[in-house]
Amino acid sequence: MRVEAAELYTLKMPLRFRFETSFGVQTERKLLLLVLKGEGLEGLAEGVMTPFPLFREETLAGAKDLLENALLPAVLGKTFDTPEALGHAVAPFRGNRMAKAMVEMAFWDLFARSLGAPLYRLLGGVRRAVPVGVSLGIQASVEQTVELVGRHLKAGYRRIKLKIKPGWDLEVVRAVREAFPDAPLTVDANSAYRLFDYRVFQALDAFELEYIEQPLHYEDINDHAKLQARIRTPICLDESVVSKETARAALEADAARVINIKVARVGGHAEAKRIHDLAWAFGVPVWMGGMLETGVGRAHAIHAATLPNYTLPGDTSSASRYWEKDIVNEPLEAVGGLMPVPEGPGIGVTLDRAALARYTLDRLELRAGATRP
Repeated sequence: MRVEAAELYTLKMPLRFRFETSFGVQTERKLLLLVLKGEGLEGLAEGVMTPFPLFREETLAGAKDLLENALLPAVLGKTFDTPEALGHAVAPFRGNRMAKAMVEMAFWDLFARSLGAPLYRLLGGVRRAVPVGVSLGIQASVEQTVELVGRHLKAGYRRIKLKIKPGWDLEVVRAVREAFPDAPLTVDANSAYRLFDYRVFQALDAFELEYIEQPLHYEDINDHAKLQARIRTPICLDESVVSKETARAALEADAARVINIKVARVGGHAEAKRIHDLAWAFGVPVWMGGMLETGVGRAHAIHAATLPNYTLPGDTSSASRYWEKDIVNEPLEAVGGLMPVPEGPGIGVTLDRAALARYTLDRLELRAGATRP
């Protein structure tokens, strides 16, 4: 399939709620949206990098420059028989997995649409709906947190994840567990602690959590293994797993008894599937993480989460939780804790052009063979 043109949008979208983590507070999301064009079809993907390098090293401005001047020129005007072949075209550029994932994921969508097939079928998915949980940010009070947890359990979500940080951990988890003794509960520290805080995690053992997500440094594997040896609760890695190689190191060291896979974090669908398969071979479950995606990124995540080792509820909760108006026409809404896989070819969603225009800050168009200034 020939890649003929690309559109790269910068969007700014207000969130429906204040979302606080150990990184800080978000009330809006600034993001990149990529549209790849070929043979009369369009493939969609979005960037999950942030304006500042708080989650990983990549930034929105850096990704935009790299896409315009390196990644997209490497694929425009070229024909690729498979998405893996396109992946080889951008592989020489080291790191920058989130930016490369935009190109790879958009081509997966384009390729699947050209075959008239849903993406999950090409990836090897085995289910038509995926179990979903919910990720709750740090609230103004413990009481507000307990009320919010109750509301989401009543809505049918199959796992509650609480964001924690030093000073906001044991008290809030204890209150939630006492209020909801049987609720599937996890916590996510987003790398806010160090190994010398191990007593906090030993205390968390009492609350029967399903796992503790990314408690230590975002690049660390060794200290996570040391921490796991001191606690009962399984450790789940997120930021530390960026490739099959880092996943293998974590699994062999017993630093990850659960893995959160974010397709864009690891460079795209092909690498996400390799990590999924590796974890499956180790007998370690995976689940699909979220990065406050629009319907485009959410649809990609839902399709990927249909693979067989995604056995734990993911963060692909209803789009209406996040956006007053999404940029896709199709509603992505969970029912009874299950998110249906979007119907139709590719990722199964189409752009709402009016909403897109409302949120667009700028737009760049690149074409194969066009003279660049």
